[in-house]
Amino acid sequence: MTLIENFRRNWLSNVRGDILAGIVVALALIPEAIGFSIIAGVDPRVGLYASVIIAMVIAITGGRPAMISAATAATAVLFGSLVREHGVEYLLATTILAGVIQIAAGFARVGYIMRFVSRSVMTGFVNALAILIFMAQLPEIIGVSWQSYAMIAAGLAIIYLFPRVTRVIPSPLVCILALTVAAMVFNLDTRIVGDLGELPNALPSLLMPNIPFTLDTLWIILPTSIAVAAVGLLESLLTASIVDQMTDTGSDKNRESIGQGIANIASGFFGGMAGCAMIGQSVINVKSGGRTRLSTFAAGAILLFILLVLGDWVGLIPMPALVAIMIMVSIGTFSWSSLRDLVHHPRRSSIVMLATVLTVVGTHNLALGVGVGVLLSGIFFAWKVSQIFRVTSSLEDDVRTYRVEGQLFFASAEDFLAAMDFEEKVSTVRLDLTTAHLWDLTGVNAIDMAVLKFRRAGAVVEVIGMNDASATIMDKLAVHDQPGAMEKILGH
Repeated sequence: MTLIENFRRNWLSNVRGDILAGIVVALALIPEAIGFSIIAGVDPRVGLYASVIIAMVIAITGGRPAMISAATAATAVLFGSLVREHGVEYLLATTILAGVIQIAAGFARVGYIMRFVSRSVMTGFVNALAILIFMAQLPEIIGVSWQSYAMIAAGLAIIYLFPRVTRVIPSPLVCILALTVAAMVFNLDTRIVGDLGELPNALPSLLMPNIPFTLDTLWIILPTSIAVAAVGLLESLLTASIVDQMTDTGSDKNRESIGQGIANIASGFFGGMAGCAMIGQSVINVKSGGRTRLSTFAAGAILLFILLVLGDWVGLIPMPALVAIMIMVSIGTFSWSSLRDLVHHPRRSSIVMLATVLTVVGTHNLALGVGVGVLLSGIFFAWKVSQIFRVTSSLEDDVRTYRVEGQLFFASAEDFLAAMDFEEKVSTVRLDLTTAHLWDLTGVNAIDMAVLKFRRAGAVVEVIGMNDASATIMDKLAVHDQPGAMEKILGH
């Protein structure tokens, strides 16, 4: 594919849909960016500038078209103590260093870790985010005027019913326009975007963080930078996988890691905080018709235009309109089929999914929740594989043959040794590994232990039938043929 063809496919193949989706996303980004700035303890401009810069840069450098990246709660919560103790300049430096770490992770091909995230963890991650998105709307739902409830209901009706009339214009955009006009005409008692904070009215300027460039400064910002980089990459890669499934297309996870790093570095130098992919906004973008890189770039560019030119009008958008959109996102993001699947899917898969949801919702820590899910998936997988393991034996002409079937590793090594009769008096013991596979040091150590115990009992031991991979790890790690192995392994 030529450069021109690639550009057309990634930028110009869906212009109308991408621009309209970008408008919807840009409007929805404003209250969230302001809210995330408050979480981080900084001026709203820091979050808004970050959303503009990150979205525009990642559209060019990222590996997942149509995915929206901007300032997020996942990274904002990590900045709170740093800003309180050292100020916003350290936040900017931390953002830049986090970007550098993400670039290094991309070149180290960190994207391949996604193959270790099971479907159950992915489902739990999605469901937890859907719940968090809904919970984030509660301040705008609880204790508000009846007009706000009426507008939220009207907004949801527009979002779900307008597509039956036409899909030319995204229904979330119609929701925003219709409710804004209604609030102005009827002077409804509702909160507006302008109540959240002052919107910027000037372009972000290139700057260098005003901090001392010393080792002490590095030790101050390094822990937060590592945390921001890790959480940002985790959420971005998981969101990329979700958008892959929604659009039935693929993405380059390693390029996305590098792209996120470049975008965060740019954000830091233009006065913004670190960010990452946003599943809620990405869902809005895709459901509104966004499919290419142009939709992501348009979201950032239109957000900048809105802030500079239409800031006063944007401030009049009623919050119920945006709440309705986010409720739609929450409903659309949640995997409702996973509730039915709890009965039909294997119990271990359901436990992994529920543990991921409960951990994320309980701690509001996406990385911790996914980590718990991946850990449980690994434990359950190791347990299951260890159960598909068997040792049988036969005796012929004073030769005892043990036939090992399955995977020999840390979870099955104990069963392997338990199947051996080290007190039996035979001339030869044959360990037949033709239908077995050695995976780790624990498995090799189990072979060493068995060989040495049989030799101590006076038997000649033969290890036969190893495949190439098992033979390689045995040659590298086994010690039963080395001098002094008996004393080293058996302890006497």
